[in-house]
Amino acid sequence: MGGWGDACRPQYEMVRRWLEAMPPDVVRLKRAEAEHLFRRIGITFAVYTEGGDPERLIPFDIIPRVLDASEWALLQRGLEQRVKALNAFLHDVYHDREIVRAGHVPEALVYGNPSFLPVMKGLEVPRRVYTHIAGIDMVRTGADEFYVLEDNCRTPSGVSYMIENREVMMRLFPELFARNLIEPVSHYPEQLLETLRTVAPRNCDHEPTVALLTPGSYNSAYYEHSFLADEMGVELVEGPDLFVEGDIVYMRTTSGPKRVDVIYRRIDDDYLDPRVFKPESVLGVPGLVDAYAKGNVTVANAVGAGIADDKAVYMYVPEMVRFYLGEEPILKNVPTWNCAKPDELSHVLDNLDQLVVKMVHGSGGYGMLVGPTASKAEREAFAAQLKARPHDYIAQPTLALSTCPTFVDSGVAPRHVDLRPFVLVGEEVNIVPGGLTRVALREGSLVVNSSQGGGTKDTWVLSPRSLSAGEGA
Repeated sequence: MGGWGDACRPQYEMVRRWLEAMPPDVVRLKRAEAEHLFRRIGITFAVYTEGGDPERLIPFDIIPRVLDASEWALLQRGLEQRVKALNAFLHDVYHDREIVRAGHVPEALVYGNPSFLPVMKGLEVPRRVYTHIAGIDMVRTGADEFYVLEDNCRTPSGVSYMIENREVMMRLFPELFARNLIEPVSHYPEQLLETLRTVAPRNCDHEPTVALLTPGSYNSAYYEHSFLADEMGVELVEGPDLFVEGDIVYMRTTSGPKRVDVIYRRIDDDYLDPRVFKPESVLGVPGLVDAYAKGNVTVANAVGAGIADDKAVYMYVPEMVRFYLGEEPILKNVPTWNCAKPDELSHVLDNLDQLVVKMVHGSGGYGMLVGPTASKAEREAFAAQLKARPHDYIAQPTLALSTCPTFVDSGVAPRHVDLRPFVLVGEEVNIVPGGLTRVALREGSLVVNSSQGGGTKDTWVLSPRSLSAGEGA
């Protein structure tokens, strides 16, 4: 089974030998079995912009992405450092504004940003943690360096796919896990629940009750919401299931109202409380922000945390690490041009055929231009958008991204991947070894988002105790 090339990383060598020894009909059978398992479990991702049935099965590749113990140790240190700095930044901009007053981050970028919510000014949150669950998107270059693409500090999704990918791989290929010591990921829901309990509100003098707030079954990530609530053993609730009385949040149950102390919310700020944000919202809970401000409930991630994952603010995260922690950043940013600056906009316009241009508030792979693969007409149309609204865009070079062996119709071929590790922050910082690997299944594509045709892989972190670590797995 070809397609691996001559530069197979050592940790993949055993996977290559195992797959090459597997008859092609068995490979086809295993791929079909994986699809059957995902359909039976009901793991789908909703796409509402293309017509037809919106529920899609995310393509799953049976070749895992493998990181050795030393690679993961570096990433783990860098991720913990980065998320600590992001939380320090969030507390600062809603309180003392030291980094702005020191001139390290432009005032207009923070306080003129729609993600900055004045209602949070001066509000104390438990342990000064604003982003309790962070998803940090990373890529590796052909030069073997890791870069952070963006920080997801609001409601990062994808962790259920990380866990289910591992479950499916263990069912399909138990012999691989018997041969190698691969760090587990199944304990993530347990760690998540413990993290949420450690950030109980200051007025909670009892065992905190946690609930997961979902916008409902029509949300694209509803499967994940129900999965995590079930795995944690907490209630999955929608806005009408909760009410506020005396600045305390209660949940409606068959045995009467029950106080809720920590809400893991999976809905956007604008819909959380119709008394404070969008008055027409039926997804949120009237009075929730007052209860939050009085110290009677914790909202995770915190209201207003979105300012930290703004793509323009992203450019200043290395400076945040230096300013708040007094350390040099372990993880690098991708070089970024801010189109709001005239000289940088001019550079971007002159080099559109070489750059990736993204909307500052965009997500899901939408609203972006991949210059090298765009047509001349597409670049010209995008240039007009840039000139009209330069503040809405940033640009980055198209890095020489590393690839991972992937099954495609023609066999095994290299495809670009990224990695989203999940960082939990409460009393301590915990990171489950691995994360969600997303793969761009279209040849030459750099867009890995599920909504744009990307797939996923299981992500293996080899234990330092693994006898196979030297020869790979």
